[in-house]
Amino acid sequence: MWGIIPAAGNGTRIQPLAFSKELLPVGSRMEADGSERPKAVSEYLVERMVAGGATKVCFVISPTKSDIVRYFGGGIGKVDTAFVVQPQAAGLCDAIFRACPLIAPDEPVLVGLPDTIWFPLDALKLLPDDRLSFLLFPVERPELFDAVVTDEAGRVEEVQVKRAEARTNWVWGAFKMPGHVLHDLCRLWREPGRGDEYFGTLVNAWLSLGNEAVGVRAGESYVDVGTLGGYRSAISLLAGGAT
Repeated sequence: MWGIIPAAGNGTRIQPLAFSKELLPVGSRMEADGSERPKAVSEYLVERMVAGGATKVCFVISPTKSDIVRYFGGGIGKVDTAFVVQPQAAGLCDAIFRACPLIAPDEPVLVGLPDTIWFPLDALKLLPDDRLSFLLFPVERPELFDAVVTDEAGRVEEVQVKRAEARTNWVWGAFKMPGHVLHDLCRLWREPGRGDEYFGTLVNAWLSLGNEAVGVRAGESYVDVGTLGGYRSAISLLAGGAT
């Protein structure tokens, strides 16, 4: 199973930094020798992908983010790592689909955002392998995220991208799909007149063609660390005993 981590963004909301935002120290971790070291925010997503079954992780980076290669290039435990370059920032869809040449049609794929911290750690295991499925989290301000409207059975009716009056406070924090669905979405995205920046608008178009997706309300807490306020919230969350 692949995990795709789009890490090519400029991180303007929390700049200036002397390094890529995905390497922002948040909390700490213990080494095997008992020493403690700072923990990069993107490590939390990697841990969650591995807990969800990922055996390979692909970082999609910009040409300027060689520090991510230095940080993760030595490997992540027993997980294989790959790096794909997005030549210029062109939105989440463009970043995700840069990894398509690596993904077999019959292989499940996980996608998450590297500047977020969420719980429970093993929530990705609850997503089905055979369809596009969103891991949903309750938030206080859904208008800042992509709210996912579902019916009583959990089928996705609409993804409301940063909508001022969202119909639900459940937003996606990560998602999973078979490789063939990733390739189907990529083909739709490449059609003339599309080229969506946001994954939610592309999914809405894909749903309108008769396809189905599900939302799984298994998330408990979700923090976007890409702002100073979010950074403070993440520190508070981890200080409460979360790891």
